[in-house]
Amino acid sequence: MATLLNIISLLTCFFLSCSTAEEATSSSKVNITELWGAYSPYFDAGTYLAPPTGCRIDQVNLLQRHGARFPTSGAATGIISGISKLQNVQNYTDSGLDFLKTFAYSLGVADLVPFGAHQSSQAGALAFTRYSDLVSARSLPFVRASSSPRVVDTATNWTAGFSAASHHVYNPSLSVILSENGNDTLDNSMCPNAGDSDAQTDAWLAVFAPNITARLNRWAPGANVTDTETYSLISMCPFHTVASFVPGAALTLSPFCELFTTDEFAAFEYSMDLDKYYGTGYGAPLGRVQGVGYVNELLARLTQTPVNDSTQTNTTLTANRVTFPLDRTLYADFSHDNEMAAIYAAMGLFPQVAALDPTHPAPRGRTWVASRIVPFGARMIVERLKCEETQTRFVRVLVNDAVQPLDFCAEATRKGKGVCELGAFVTSQTYARSGGEGDWEKCFA
Repeated sequence: MATLLNIISLLTCFFLSCSTAEEATSSSKVNITELWGAYSPYFDAGTYLAPPTGCRIDQVNLLQRHGARFPTSGAATGIISGISKLQNVQNYTDSGLDFLKTFAYSLGVADLVPFGAHQSSQAGALAFTRYSDLVSARSLPFVRASSSPRVVDTATNWTAGFSAASHHVYNPSLSVILSENGNDTLDNSMCPNAGDSDAQTDAWLAVFAPNITARLNRWAPGANVTDTETYSLISMCPFHTVASFVPGAALTLSPFCELFTTDEFAAFEYSMDLDKYYGTGYGAPLGRVQGVGYVNELLARLTQTPVNDSTQTNTTLTANRVTFPLDRTLYADFSHDNEMAAIYAAMGLFPQVAALDPTHPAPRGRTWVASRIVPFGARMIVERLKCEETQTRFVRVLVNDAVQPLDFCAEATRKGKGVCELGAFVTSQTYARSGGEGDWEKCFA
């Protein structure tokens, strides 16, 4: 029999059109794991296409984000606060919260979770399967990683997966770890004046969160959950889901996911879009300059010429052919989502016709979608192609297996959409080749 609080809640919802926890679940209609922004587990954004007829791949550059992890310490603080408020309530008006009566928060901090390790190993195996023709005992993948433990662990899981797929014939190792306390092209920590995306994400939070917060507080009278804690509770859905992964079993959604609707996850996704766009993407005055160093390293590998950069590169390492070889056929670098967003922007990928608006819902057709460009385990692959009828080389760029149009390249349609003559690709990277057109100096002015 419904309690008095249940009846009051039902009558309130009749007039306010609010959801129950049962109605909030969205997994039956939409794969909500693809609506978790940068917290989405890796998924293909497109179907991998073979190179154009008559062309073969002769070099591959892989840039990959670390796999799924625990919340950072800052994110964990908000999550624990929100959960504690809900658990301090004696009687819930919706049974969807009942699991909290016995729930105990036990997540770690920032480290790779087993699911992240699993997907990283899968990525390594896929790389061997797809590009095994480029590998030999004398030409193993050259592997680097930024120094965060979760990034290093992702790299070593990738090498393990690569090795296993080759039946342990080819066993690449992690050759270089770039310290995040020094010059590092795989981390966005070298621009003191960069700023952040707080103003934009706070503005969007004030738009989409209040109705969700009100509903949670109706379900848990007296909890007094805040909008910021609501965001944290939504994030518990992806974090708890990936942390609960059991090897050999399918990924199972956390009960926290049942508390929110598809539209609410879409709004959460847009918050992530804004965060990356105004954090290190096109919307940040000093965002894309933080990707210049990596782009210049990429150009050096593609053209097999010394690195020309005065921004993030560690010149001691890049000047040494042991720590920065130019004769490999497969390079693999492991990084963070914020740095990858900066690299995309520096290259000219995922341009927006209009800046993302933090006070209105996400525009349809936007190209900058965090779950599609920087999910956990995200990967950008730059393939260098050699075609039969000419000695000219070409370039393709794929992000999460989706071939990028390279509209910024004057020769992008010579061999088909997304295929650019190497010289034209290099020419197109004027922002990186100029050292950021003066933006790097602004990082310290």
